[in-house]
Amino acid sequence: MAVLPDPPYWAAIFTSRRNEQPDDGYEATAARMFELVESQPGFLGYETARSDGLGITISYWESEAAIAAWKTDADHLAAQREGRARWYDAYDLRIARVERAYGSTRAT
Repeated sequence: MAVLPDPPYWAAIFTSRRNEQPDDGYEATAARMFELVESQPGFLGYETARSDGLGITISYWESEAAIAAWKTDADHLAAQREGRARWYDAYDLRIARVERAYGSTRAT
């Protein structure tokens, strides 16, 4: 789980449905994007899960402008093109401002 500051902050929620094609570079590209995003100004963290072809990745950001800058990063743009052309049957991206956040951690 991502360690985040107190709200407010922003979330980019990427939900995708992978096709059944062989990997053909997907895993390497995804790993590269996770590595690259960590160096982006305004990036706070991410959480990701994938099961049965459905993936959800939430990235957290200091501002909406930081999300917009990441969207136009040259390497990220190339990965987006490959995703649409080769890896995803469908995807949705939602941008949200997080106003409140709370949770619990069980003592071990």
